[in-house]
Amino acid sequence: MLNLERLRVLDALARHGSVSGAADALHVTTSAVSQQMTKLEREVGQQLLAKHGRGVRLTDAGRLLSEHAARILSQVELAQADLEAQRGQVAGELRIAAFPTAARGLFPAALAALRAEHPQLRVRSQELEPEGGVAGVVRGDLDLAVVLDWYNKPMPMPDGLVKASILDDPADIAMHAGHPLAGRDEVGLEDFADDEWITWGEGEFCHEWLLFTLRARGVEPQVGHRAAETHTQLGLVAAGLGVCVAPLLGRDPMPEGVVTVPVRQQVRRHVYVVWRADADRRPSIRAAVEALQKAGADLGRTAS
Repeated sequence: MLNLERLRVLDALARHGSVSGAADALHVTTSAVSQQMTKLEREVGQQLLAKHGRGVRLTDAGRLLSEHAARILSQVELAQADLEAQRGQVAGELRIAAFPTAARGLFPAALAALRAEHPQLRVRSQELEPEGGVAGVVRGDLDLAVVLDWYNKPMPMPDGLVKASILDDPADIAMHAGHPLAGRDEVGLEDFADDEWITWGEGEFCHEWLLFTLRARGVEPQVGHRAAETHTQLGLVAAGLGVCVAPLLGRDPMPEGVVTVPVRQQVRRHVYVVWRADADRRPSIRAAVEALQKAGADLGRTAS
């Protein structure tokens, strides 16, 4: 009979494309992955891995079995979800990620509420950019991920995921208090055609959104500095080194010397949480979604 844990290792190899990637995802050593694969090959009587340069690749038999493994593991997830739903208890472990400002703005209240209301539930959280969060949920490394769409640029979403809205997050332009536009009631993005922009990392979804949006308004952005963290961006703004987009979620406290001005044509991002459809009935998933939505609603009331 095929061993479920060895099928899980094969599935991780198929998804991550390397022994080291599978080991990282499963939180085991590369040696453990290799040993499990050797045992699985012995069980099925066929070679499942072949050397490929410095790494490995799946053989035809390996790919065939990995496709079955993915379906089997999905059925196991469904079975676990159904059992948890039948039991009706919010218990066990829940792995959740959010992009940094959402982790700062939502997690303290939401996760504290989960701990108080469901002491048998153990939550493990981490910061991940939206793309990494979605990928983690698809791979099964995460149960939930808080991600975002910009108002004019949705994030591509793979099949097999369910999502729920948390809040709409307005964004202002942050600039030094001495900037000529600092006293305005509102501004347009095109007003900063001559300014240096402080933005996110190359290739990140939010950075690509900013370039897309500015170019749509006839502005070829001058990118002066890149920083993943909002507070790092605001620190650079405080030093007079440029301007940045500053969403409301997770940005407080604002550094001294920084002014935020609303955008004339409102800029906002839609924050939501995603999880796998085959885990949809788990009470722990539902409890976490409700806690995040309550934290988002509380923030919305505070902002208004």
